Amino acid sequence: MSFIVAIDGPAGSGKGTITKQVGERLGLINIDTGAMFRCVTLNMLEKGIQVEEENKIKEMLAQIEMDLKENGEIFLNGKDVTKRIRENDINHFISPISMIPMVRQKLLDLQRKMAEGRNVIMEGRDIGTVVFPNADVKIYLDASPEERARRRVQQNQEKGILTSYEEVLKSIKDRDEKDKTREIAPLRQAEDAIYIDSTNMTVEEVTDEIVRIVKVRQGKEQ
Repeated sequence: MSFIVAIDGPAGSGKGTITKQVGERLGLINIDTGAMFRCVTLNMLEKGIQVEEENKIKEMLAQIEMDLKENGEIFLNGKDVTKRIRENDINHFISPISMIPMVRQKLLDLQRKMAEGRNVIMEGRDIGTVVFPNADVKIYLDASPEERARRRVQQNQEKGILTSYEEVLKSIKDRDEKDKTREIAPLRQAEDAIYIDSTNMTVEEVTDEIVRIVKVRQGKEQ
């Protein structure tokens, strides 16, 4: 028996940070689905594979190896790509690549397999709608585009990645439009998801609220 917490939301809404902290507070295993799509994107870029080259994509997916460490490090085919997958070229290409049916199916199968019989928290854009439509707790985490851009710039600076606010804001708005209008698994709030606007909330406040929601669902709090 497993307990699934699904956190969905747009780019830069703080899903990764919040998911990590909630997972640590509640002893849930954190599965970073966004990092998995970023690894596929990086692998395709390194191999020069185009989105229309189905045979090459199929071959690449059969060989790819991803390792998501508990300390947050991400390895692709044995190489540490924790910082690399957050760079601008990955941000630019991840949306069209994430819409490729065989890519989504491959990662969908991996994500569900990772969660079998475990208590997990998973963040992404379609966790509560597609990956785990029967998740025990569903959260839709949002924030204004401007606030999300400010947070992403700060995160990039902390990781030694230099990007301008204007550049990041445009990227986020473009990503929002692509994610919400794509034909396959578009970004949307599940009907039974709890909406949280974190624009004027601290990380601690959002974490506390989600922890409270999960504990109520688990019957640990009234």
